[in-house]
Amino acid sequence: MIRDHAFQQVGIGLRAPHLSLFTAIDPPEVGWLEIHSENYFHPDSPSRHSLNRIADHTPISCHGIGLSLGSADPLDVRHLAQLKRLIDDIQPIAVSDHLSWSSINGQYFNDLLPIPYTDQALNVVCAKIHQVQETLGRRLLLENPSSYLSFSHATYTEWDFLDLVQQRTGCGLLLDLNNIYVSSFNHGFDCATYLAALNPDAVKEIHLAGFTVKQLDEGEIWIDTHSRPVSDPVWQLYRDWVQTHGSVPTLIEWDLDIPPLEVLLGEADKARQILREIPPGGDEHERRRA
Repeated sequence: MIRDHAFQQVGIGLRAPHLSLFTAIDPPEVGWLEIHSENYFHPDSPSRHSLNRIADHTPISCHGIGLSLGSADPLDVRHLAQLKRLIDDIQPIAVSDHLSWSSINGQYFNDLLPIPYTDQALNVVCAKIHQVQETLGRRLLLENPSSYLSFSHATYTEWDFLDLVQQRTGCGLLLDLNNIYVSSFNHGFDCATYLAALNPDAVKEIHLAGFTVKQLDEGEIWIDTHSRPVSDPVWQLYRDWVQTHGSVPTLIEWDLDIPPLEVLLGEADKARQILREIPPGGDEHERRRA
């Protein structure tokens, strides 16, 4: 079936409640699907068998949460080997992880924790990305975090740190626009300043998601829960980005309070409509990136 470019560019996160729908005889049509890599490491698990069937008809992207690139711990070579086996098996269209850490002294936390933006942290992150890319034999996409605190001894802004990591390692960027919007409120910076600091040629994927507002005694904080539709301001950030820089593979990300599949597909349709509004010649930048 011939599909237009906008359809092919937009994917959704493949989550457990929808897994059986995509292994059906007549699966839903979607441009691509993103998985959380660690959920599919065991080669003989039912979920892995389902994924292998899905990968026969739909492009898959592997999005990891466990490399702990910002940790002072060495890379977990067993984890990296499992990731490589998964990648070699399903041949994903992209492989990504986060600018964060989640382990210390061999103890793992179920969270993506913030990094102090210092030269020491920069060296640690870059060394690990080099190791990951060399082991996998392919480019890693690095996702910008959402955060709720900052370190007083940081010597870089997040956007300058992210840009330096990209320059030193040659990794790609996974630009999560919701994370930027959430953090801009929590830390009081301008989204435009953040986005202007990044090399658009390095941005190979965009994430769109929703967030939750939480009231604390100290005031309001925004939490990147991935449990709601994409907010209007984030849609506007997305529209501005693609109209300036061209279309980019785009994911609708929804991880908590997961709705019926039709809701995710409806959000994907909104992204496709924005891509179709790109003026003629607006994808010239993307053709130069390819």
